[in-house]
Amino acid sequence: MIDPRSVAPLTRPTGPIAAILVGNPNVGKTTLFNRLCGLRARTANYPGSTVEEHIGRAWSDDGTAIDLIDLPGVYGLHLRTPESQVALRALEGEDGAPPHVVAIILDATNLARNLQFAATVLRRTTRAIVALNLSDEAARQGLTIDTDALGQRLRCRVISISARTGAGCLELLGAIQQAAAGPVRARESLDPGQPPPVAEPGDRDLVEWAADVLAQSAGGTAAAGSADDSFTDRLDVAFTHPVAGLLIFAAVMAGLFASIFWLAQYPMDWIDVAFGTAGDWTRAAIPPGLLADLAAEGIVAGVAGTVVFLPQICLLFFLLALLEDCGYLARASFAMDRVMRRFGLPGQSFIPLLSSHACALPGIMSTRLIPNTRDRLATIFVAPFLSCSARVPVYVLVIALLFADHPMWAGVAFVGCYALGAIAALATAWLLGKTALRGSASPMLLELPTYRLPDLKVATSLAVSRGGVFLRQAGSIILAICIGMWWLSAFPQVPESTTVAAIRAEAATLQGVDAARAGELLSEADSLQARDQRSGSFAGQLGGLAEPVFRPLGFDRDVVVAVLSSFLAREVFVSSLKVLVGAGDDSEIDDNTIAMMRDARRADGSPLLDRPAAVSLLVFYVLALQCLPTLAVVRRETGSWRWPIAQLAYMSLVAWGAAAIAHALMEHA
Repeated sequence: MIDPRSVAPLTRPTGPIAAILVGNPNVGKTTLFNRLCGLRARTANYPGSTVEEHIGRAWSDDGTAIDLIDLPGVYGLHLRTPESQVALRALEGEDGAPPHVVAIILDATNLARNLQFAATVLRRTTRAIVALNLSDEAARQGLTIDTDALGQRLRCRVISISARTGAGCLELLGAIQQAAAGPVRARESLDPGQPPPVAEPGDRDLVEWAADVLAQSAGGTAAAGSADDSFTDRLDVAFTHPVAGLLIFAAVMAGLFASIFWLAQYPMDWIDVAFGTAGDWTRAAIPPGLLADLAAEGIVAGVAGTVVFLPQICLLFFLLALLEDCGYLARASFAMDRVMRRFGLPGQSFIPLLSSHACALPGIMSTRLIPNTRDRLATIFVAPFLSCSARVPVYVLVIALLFADHPMWAGVAFVGCYALGAIAALATAWLLGKTALRGSASPMLLELPTYRLPDLKVATSLAVSRGGVFLRQAGSIILAICIGMWWLSAFPQVPESTTVAAIRAEAATLQGVDAARAGELLSEADSLQARDQRSGSFAGQLGGLAEPVFRPLGFDRDVVVAVLSSFLAREVFVSSLKVLVGAGDDSEIDDNTIAMMRDARRADGSPLLDRPAAVSLLVFYVLALQCLPTLAVVRRETGSWRWPIAQLAYMSLVAWGAAAIAHALMEHA
């Protein structure tokens, strides 16, 4: 406990009234914030932390502006988590001017524990009000609360509200306004029977104090524990059961995964078409040359590569918000905790890891659900091992080359790719627990919230907010990477070879005579020129320099160029290989493409991708972190380049080693 005498007196900052919302997780604090602020909210990071803050403006009945800051939900102020540290610093005004008012949000259906937290907050503020959220749910359960009696014990005003319906919300804003203009209360004052100053939630004296306050200010059947909760109790038993709980969770997550994987594909395809059209318009509007290439292939394509992830990100957070709001997500995390802890991960890690099968970007962003920093970093580090949808075109191509006439073995190989990624992720998590992130997963401090219907408006607001954060922060980095990769592949400009010039000349003679043949020749010339440009560009030169490194994997110079170019996005590998074998420059895989790649030869006449090289390539793509946008998001989530650089180095080393072993084994098989 900080000595009140050592804290500077509270001074009111100029401008609108500043109030912070603080409370335990799952008390409806964010729902209240969205109800009061709506679309007038913005998201930022707390100073010196990756924990997010939500800032919004509301107005009281007389038009007074009130700036609300939504603190992260915490179970205690002195827990060793970023959220608890942020909450304590905000209450003490260490990150700037202290707030005018602290609004403590409590769950009216769970006052016995919430009052303990309220007591610890009241000792650290001089102007406070208490809002009893879910008061309508408490009334349905038969619980009655005397807000006047409770306010006398807490020495502050107590208001009953319902963030879901809006009941009492305007009264809450008026109370904030009055508290900001009212007298300053002593920090150490609660009531004559106050708990010890150093008490934190869970301490015996504080538990006894909260029970005494509840007994004097609440009544009804629910207060005595006589409410009929048999149905919800049975649900809890099923959802948290060691076997049934895991089966239910698997079914729910399968639906979530399918939704992200398939439903998001439609808007993603629309975005692809829209930006493809925008690229065509850009080329038509700007005279041919480097400026047109930069605008179409660097800027437009870079923006497209950022925006295309939005549907998955927004859909993921929308569905997670629904699961959390209805009360299921807490039960699912509890059920998975038993399994994940064996590998040094908490139960909350399973959802980010599962969603990483669709795309690592939303999976990494959803690690914000994990309260412990060590566990969050471990989950972020291993998430890219899970096979995302971007790897699927590479899997389809290479597996088709390996098992063209054996569909059953092709299916086994496809499943094996996903299994290999999952095994690598869990093994790495275990290894991190023994080395860089030493220790085991933190015990879950988890409250099972009340079951309730999810709020679609709140879920939509959260999805839009997360999508906006991604575009503003990660998107700018991704765009810069895209432009940089374009520059590496576009320079130096490689002049047309005599072969390409001869083909174009032949096509010119056929114009008006055989338009179809002329088109085929021009397409062939474009493919050859694109191949020459890739080989002669800075990216191609890097491929030549890197060829000795990849030689133990069975990759020649052309394949290395395709591998390096795919660091922008894994799907680029397919189009790069198609250019190399003259099969076009798109990412479509058909029988003709597979046949041409099977017949493709190196300079010495050997197959471009023989069986050992194909197996090695498949293993490499399962394990390698070939996604620069992922690195950008990891840097955004961790607040440092140290983690993404370590992640890239580690996964590249693991991928190279496993691929080299696979190549050696296949050569001697």
